[in-house]
Amino acid sequence: MPKTRPHVVVIGAGIGGLCTALRLAHAGAQVTVLEQHSTVGGKMRTLPSIAGPVDAGPTVLTLKHVFDHLFTSVGARLGDHVTLTREDILARHFWADGTTLDLMADPGQSRANVADAFGSHAAKQLDRFANRTAKLFAAFDVPMMQSPAPSLGAVAAKVLRNPQLIMDMSPHQSLTTTLKYAFDEPRLGQLFARYATYVGGIPEKSPALLSLIAHAEAQGVWHVTGGMHSLAVAIADLATSFGATFHYDTTVTRIETTNGRVAAVHHGTSRTIADAVVFNGDPNALPARLLGPDVAKSTPAKTPRSLSAYVYAFASTPRGLPLAAHNVLFADEPLCEYAPLRKGDIQTDPTLYICAQDRFGGNTPAGPERFEIILNAAPTRHIITRHATERKASCLTLITNKLHHFGLTFTPMPKLDSLTTPQNFNQMFPASHGSLYGRSPHGMMAAFKRPTAQTSTTGLYLTGGGAHPGAGVPMAALSGAHAAAAIIKDLSLI
Repeated sequence: MPKTRPHVVVIGAGIGGLCTALRLAHAGAQVTVLEQHSTVGGKMRTLPSIAGPVDAGPTVLTLKHVFDHLFTSVGARLGDHVTLTREDILARHFWADGTTLDLMADPGQSRANVADAFGSHAAKQLDRFANRTAKLFAAFDVPMMQSPAPSLGAVAAKVLRNPQLIMDMSPHQSLTTTLKYAFDEPRLGQLFARYATYVGGIPEKSPALLSLIAHAEAQGVWHVTGGMHSLAVAIADLATSFGATFHYDTTVTRIETTNGRVAAVHHGTSRTIADAVVFNGDPNALPARLLGPDVAKSTPAKTPRSLSAYVYAFASTPRGLPLAAHNVLFADEPLCEYAPLRKGDIQTDPTLYICAQDRFGGNTPAGPERFEIILNAAPTRHIITRHATERKASCLTLITNKLHHFGLTFTPMPKLDSLTTPQNFNQMFPASHGSLYGRSPHGMMAAFKRPTAQTSTTGLYLTGGGAHPGAGVPMAALSGAHAAAAIIKDLSLI
């Protein structure tokens, strides 16, 4: 008798769900992906504009080797499915006093730029910081990010074999504190402190270990032709070629279990039998009972929540600043910048990230260009719903004033409906409270408190930025690898 292919239902087509679906379909499983939105990608989304689709989520690819391995693992080649271009400029940084600094893909050029802006001593401190973050990344990549279930014992053993790591980790210091000692120039401390926000953290409450994010970016920033959404589409197309099926505009209402094991998924009036279920959504949706009572205790609620954001996506003609593809306009008072976020308020003196999406490769287009502006925000649990509209208007005024403060204008100025709020994100990703990165990264033990791929319910698995190893496109892809490996083993696919 031929062996029946096990049926795996993947709920959600974000990057974690897509990577899981691709690996499982290649391994021989029957894979069905149910996505509540009308397309793949999750937070890797686009919005329409007069200049074409605008990325309104992640804008670049880092840790490219994660995706090289994903495609290689299924007998494909990344470059045959998407076109990638390595950016020479990692980001261009602006301060209101007129100081600018380009961090480059070439470390020597970054060092020279820092020396020009802040002096030779600052350049030497940058070298020491870069060496330290490289060591931290190398030390914790395997026992933390690459491990499906990181253990404190494995990490401790790694540190004991290399005691110098204790100094590099600064285990009892915040990122803000360790950067104060690393750089005499406060603007460099401000620059690298911002990396905590990449995973939804406030620098003065985030562990110093998060400085290793700087090394992840220093390894290369890649532009995906057609935008990041093109990568999601490419993964979905490849999964489809292996037999995976995708259903859009489909909301799952319940995961059914029998004797403690997943049995079926309910969506609309349909019931789909499943041997395994992968949930690619905020893990808090399970204890919130958004997927029914049977799986409510599969994983505990994860609090506190990471940051959210106000995301402005539009097309317009800029004037006033020599923008690169990636730009940061810094707050005037870094010591006070994040204080409102701790209280759940809108910042009064924020840092803005601006992605000029038609300037990749050093281009300077004529006419309207596509832009994404990101302003950090508190999750929605702090926000009274009836105040959401006036907060949105206040946020737009804040962004406009900050742009004018730096002499940057847009013609025409985009309207309020171009702004996505934390409330909007909570609607798109239920139970997230608008948090874009899952559990908060605050505290030394935060990395060990994220849920892993396997839950307490047999046959139910987690993937995505809310699961281990955490937020960001490469980390979500790794979570997909962890989930797929667990299912392949449990269902004896290979």
